[in-house]
Amino acid sequence: MTSAHTGRGGGRYRFRDTWMLPASPKAVFDAVVDLAAYPLWWRDVRSVSQVDEDTAELVCRSRLPYELTLRMHRDQQDEGAGRVRVLLSGDLEGTLDGELSPDGDGTRLEITQEVEARKPLLRKLDRIARPVFRINHALMMRRGQHGLRGYLGALAG
Repeated sequence: MTSAHTGRGGGRYRFRDTWMLPASPKAVFDAVVDLAAYPLWWRDVRSVSQVDEDTAELVCRSRLPYELTLRMHRDQQDEGAGRVRVLLSGDLEGTLDGELSPDGDGTRLEITQEVEARKPLLRKLDRIARPVFRINHALMMRRGQHGLRGYLGALAG
């Protein structure tokens, strides 16, 4: 996994991550758009509840002592183009884009998040805790990639 984090100040963040996954683009796409299954493979996603056909609410918690509640609303989902885009609201507002492409026998998943922290605690601590937030995000994404690798392997096996 590669990861790049750009701080923008004022609670604004841009994260870019690359996940290399040992499965076909179709298998990865199907797993990525199945939000209800996230708690099965990503331990930082504690719960998912369906709000409507295009929206789900996720509660996430990693190592830091707070939860994030996010609503993910499907904005774009194009399996043929290997593109997914969701609009985020709640404790983080912004966008999350995923772009899948074949890579050898597997799939490269490029993830870009542009968000603004709306949770008061995150906004209050932004100036002093920004490096900790970025490290926490990187570790959460690493656990997500590891979990998805195992999940895809179990589906294939």
